[in-house]
Amino acid sequence: MHKLSSSFVLGYHGCDKEVAEKLLSGNDFTQSQNEYDWLGPGVYFWEANPQRGLEYAALLKRLGRGKIRTPAVVGAVIDLGLCLDLTTSTSNQPLIDAHRELKAIHDKAELTLPTNSADMMRRDLDCAVIRTLHQIRENAGEPPIDTIKGAFIEGEPIYPDSGFRTETHIQICARTPQSVKGVFRVRS
Repeated sequence: MHKLSSSFVLGYHGCDKEVAEKLLSGNDFTQSQNEYDWLGPGVYFWEANPQRGLEYAALLKRLGRGKIRTPAVVGAVIDLGLCLDLTTSTSNQPLIDAHRELKAIHDKAELTLPTNSADMMRRDLDCAVIRTLHQIRENAGEPPIDTIKGAFIEGEPIYPDSGFRTETHIQICARTPQSVKGVFRVRS
């Protein structure tokens, strides 16, 4: 974890148009609490990628998830604060330790460890490890992690034999409401 990145980043949150208008008028974001959330509980943003946020909202509509009637996207100014930055090697050891703790708990209780889906769309294990890391820090009296940032390589190759993918993105999970400094309307 660190506070080494530039403090503020722009993130984009895909949602229903009605939700977007409420956020723009000052309502708070609702944190996701799914057991399969890639970066654990929090509010999810696409870093520097409003189009991807809108595409995600449209996907949720097509899948019938998220109560989205009219896909929309809002922008947010995010203060990374204390960031678990999965794009740097400083985050490896805390996650290894949290996984070890989670496995020990499951072994002792004779429970099966959660798993990620083969297509990596459901990240039950990753979410459980991150939740465990938060609990370890809380138990130790350490300050809470404000944000989590991760890079995800997804989609099809953008041309034959390409290492670049159509849906690669950086996701930010804001855990503390204070991390979101403001919201703004995204021009179409």
